[in-house]
Amino acid sequence: MVNRIVVGAGYGLRDWIAQRATAVIMAVYTVILLAAVVANGGSTYEAWHGLFASGFMKFATFLALLSLFYHAWIGVRDIFMDYIKPTGLRLGLMVVVIAALVGYAGWAAQILWRL
Repeated sequence: MVNRIVVGAGYGLRDWIAQRATAVIMAVYTVILLAAVVANGGSTYEAWHGLFASGFMKFATFLALLSLFYHAWIGVRDIFMDYIKPTGLRLGLMVVVIAALVGYAGWAAQILWRL
């Protein structure tokens, strides 16, 4: 059994790799989006609607957004652990951030697929 301490980041290499992996996913998505916008020929409503009508682009966008949310979570969590010493306050702020990020993910799904 491993005793985890709630007061320090201490996650190390796993989170470092996860943050780099999410950054790579977001960078690849940015290149795909820019290429698609250039190939689609413009920034009109019809061009954007057509771009995001495909299942691939919806999936790629949702994956990029989930990567953004997880990337942000790792960074915010580490900042909270490093700088907010009262455990109760830190836990409360983490719950607020998690709730916001999960809400943003649901909102993104609703926008992309009009659930």
